[in-house]
Amino acid sequence: MREEVSEETQKDENSIHEIEVVSTSSKYLSLLTSKDRDFLLSPTGTQVKVSDLEGKVIGIYFSANWYQPCRIFTQVLAKTYHQLRSNGSEFEVVFVSSDEDMDAFNNYHNACMPWLAVPFSDLESKKELNRRFDVEAIPCLVILQPEDGGGGRRREEGGAELRDGVEVVYRYGAEAFPFTKERLEELEREERERRKSQTVISLLTNHDRDFLLGHHPSPKQVPVEILTGKTVGLYFSAQGCVPGMNFTPKLISIHRKIKEKLLENEDEDFEIVLISSDRNQTEFDSHLNSLPWLALPFGDPIINNLTKYFDIQAIPCLVILGPDGKTVTKHGRSLVNLYGEDAYPFTDAKVELLEKKMDEAAQMLPRSEKHAGHRHELTLVSEGSGGGPFICCDCEEQGSGWAYQCIDCGYEVHPKCVRPPVAADNAPASGD
Repeated sequence: MREEVSEETQKDENSIHEIEVVSTSSKYLSLLTSKDRDFLLSPTGTQVKVSDLEGKVIGIYFSANWYQPCRIFTQVLAKTYHQLRSNGSEFEVVFVSSDEDMDAFNNYHNACMPWLAVPFSDLESKKELNRRFDVEAIPCLVILQPEDGGGGRRREEGGAELRDGVEVVYRYGAEAFPFTKERLEELEREERERRKSQTVISLLTNHDRDFLLGHHPSPKQVPVEILTGKTVGLYFSAQGCVPGMNFTPKLISIHRKIKEKLLENEDEDFEIVLISSDRNQTEFDSHLNSLPWLALPFGDPIINNLTKYFDIQAIPCLVILGPDGKTVTKHGRSLVNLYGEDAYPFTDAKVELLEKKMDEAAQMLPRSEKHAGHRHELTLVSEGSGGGPFICCDCEEQGSGWAYQCIDCGYEVHPKCVRPPVAADNAPASGD
């Protein structure tokens, strides 16, 4: 099925924020009240006056316990929240729930959130907040500035709101505070400078460690410098990641095939480094032992830095670095799924060539197909005729460009995943 998030691959990574002028802090605080209520709820159920938020930077957090991306981001936001509160930053978050019922709301708010919430029973206020901030998907974090704009700098035109709070927190965490346009532009400038001087050494080492972990033939430390001059894949994953369970065996196979192709070329090589999100050391050890490549040590602080630096919002994710250490693409997983070992070295020029070959091959495909996994006829589509980035309903991996799509219900598969129905599927029912 096609996903809205697929559009993120086309975003300009250097322009992640949109600031629009809104009215003074007292007016946006009024959005958090109703004619019958002037308070919010703490996780313990204590009533906290909305007026206590005067002068603070406020994040309006639209979320629900039943949606995994919300649960994942809640953990990230909670870490940022604790960091900011511990250093005295004037920051507060207000949860606007889309949970199924009061019990789900209470469990989610009490167990996972250290911040305030609009009462679950206040449906009108929640509906108005969703309407006011045009919330189309969750998780969504809208950050509102106080009247002085943070840092004592008064904004002549009132406060400002940041609509892309989820992306900003994923990317910068507490460093983004006070989430002003000026602060975000400063961070972007710093990030551009880091990217200009980016090398595999600067990405994967720190003052305490200059090695990675390997395990063939036995556990050992491998100097990061051996990766210099090679194409490197940074593989963000975890052993318990269900999509990773599907993709990792494929990546192991493709990595081996690429290495075999490069045996005759001493000037090229391809290595993969695991950037683990495993929950504990035991899980990490088991994960690494199942893989034929290197890894950052479990819990290394660089893991969080890389996650923010490359704006990793979902795993598994494969970031490709060129021989010079610069980023080639963040979409290595999609390229592996689409082109297999032919995707190497993952450059724009190689992808353009592969897309051209795919277009030529598509001209030979039937305009429509019957597929064993779906009851309706599927139509061949391209980006120019209703296609584009999608998740294959058969192999559940990413796709782009050409696909067979059900016009009736949106079912979509890679052309290579189409399987003819078995004869029994087409046989008339008894009595027809």
